[in-house]
Amino acid sequence: MSVDWQVLGGLCLLLVGVAVNGELYTALAEMEELLETESVLITNLEGYIRVQEDKLSFLKNKMDEYQREHADAASDITAYVSNPINAYLLTKRLTTDWRQVENLMEHDVGTDFLQNLTQYRNVLKFPSDEDLNGAAVALLRLQDTYQLDTSSVARGKLNGIQYSTEMSSDDCFELGRQSYVNNDYHHTVLWMNEAMSRMLEEPLNQTQTFTRADVLEYLAFSTYKEGNVESALVMTNELLQLLPNHERANGNKRFYEKEIAHQKEMKKMKGDDGTDEMPVSDLPVARSDTGELGVKERKSYEMLCRGELKPSPTYMRSLRCRYVTNNVPFLRLGPLKLEEAHKDPYIVIYHDAMYDSEMDLIKRMARPRFRRATVQNSVTGALETANYRISKSAWLKTDEDSVIAKVVQRTADMTGLDMESAEELQVVNYGIGGHYAPHFDFARREEKRAFEGLNLGNRIATVLFYMSDVEQGGATVFTTLRTALWPKRGTAAFWMNLHRDGEGDKRTQHAACPVLTGTKWVSNKWIHERGQEFRRPCALNEDSGDFAI
Repeated sequence: MSVDWQVLGGLCLLLVGVAVNGELYTALAEMEELLETESVLITNLEGYIRVQEDKLSFLKNKMDEYQREHADAASDITAYVSNPINAYLLTKRLTTDWRQVENLMEHDVGTDFLQNLTQYRNVLKFPSDEDLNGAAVALLRLQDTYQLDTSSVARGKLNGIQYSTEMSSDDCFELGRQSYVNNDYHHTVLWMNEAMSRMLEEPLNQTQTFTRADVLEYLAFSTYKEGNVESALVMTNELLQLLPNHERANGNKRFYEKEIAHQKEMKKMKGDDGTDEMPVSDLPVARSDTGELGVKERKSYEMLCRGELKPSPTYMRSLRCRYVTNNVPFLRLGPLKLEEAHKDPYIVIYHDAMYDSEMDLIKRMARPRFRRATVQNSVTGALETANYRISKSAWLKTDEDSVIAKVVQRTADMTGLDMESAEELQVVNYGIGGHYAPHFDFARREEKRAFEGLNLGNRIATVLFYMSDVEQGGATVFTTLRTALWPKRGTAAFWMNLHRDGEGDKRTQHAACPVLTGTKWVSNKWIHERGQEFRRPCALNEDSGDFAI
């Protein structure tokens, strides 16, 4: 059956917005500055309301005065106007007094405050429509990853903990609208239903920007796109009871009725071979976006993020903690605290790997340089932003500050590798629902142009410093190892990306889970192959991914 797109196309609501590359939502460090913007706007609004109230108060006092005089005059008009004083006052009221009142009524006392808004936009940070959409998508990502109930999120609860005030019906409606803009009909249905429920609970809300008919229109079409034509028809009929002349709704009602009739006709044709179901094609379905996770991989990733997937207790008992010097003379005075996170490949966590003063300085140095974090296009080699990496990053050179040099030297002591071929220290702050989907740190064979221009070889190892605690979420998970590393301020994770034969160890595929609550700061050193020939000699066979030391 062919779809009448002319009818359905009319339902697509026009949502106009100006695209501005604000990207404030990609780093919580920058989101914090929006509170300063809001504070200035609140003060400005208070001033605007105050002068408006003063204006109205003056006019009200004048009106009360005029009404009293007029009431006295009305009781005996002749006697009133025969009094020369009253005659003078009446004349004055209708000349200079009323001229003053008229001038005040015409004067917009809030002009200065409106001009302030224009000036503020030039000096303060304001979120763009892109930021609004990004924040909405991030919230929905958190809802999916951590299996959060829609009504609980609307009440300000995340995993059973009350973090904020409740969302209004307008807030829920806007979240549903943003989902609709992104063709995310599943979340459109969830949040439009929540908006409808809250609208019924807010009978005295005079600031609602939508109507029941608006919600039904979004719900009907989104429900149809989710495959439930019958429910879409029921909602459309309900919409037409409110607005009988709604052109799109009438057109869609005819389409839905036609579609339902067609489905009933097709049902009659089933069962010719003795079965109840229509035949299903066994042809392979091409994935339109190879960057998307498979169903099984995504399920594993989300379970790890929720802490539901863990190594067996037997395996956990084999992991050890110990003090190590890594054959570094200096460390004999203060050995490193090593905790094994996984045996093969060998992944460890170093505790107290960075001091508070060092982390604070690194954050201060990074903030002014933050840019949207990028990924390298495997075909062109170009750096580009991606919706599967939501964060902002900055790069700090080793010779910029003695603190950076100390951190780099400590990285060399922890890894036993030469830092001459390491990339600069990258500092990252994750945004709303900030995450980095499963990826490899090394370049695979087909990625011919990766690290082009560096001439340092592949990334042999990764050191990841955690520079903040995270209240909920934000784990680094290794999707094939059932292993999760939870952020702890001052710790550092270390693993080898390559086998000794130079091949990438695909078991090191990892991801940064979305930050549910709190803020996540990390910094990392990616170490390349060049200069490691004698520190970690090559071999003809794969190894267990052990350290160079």
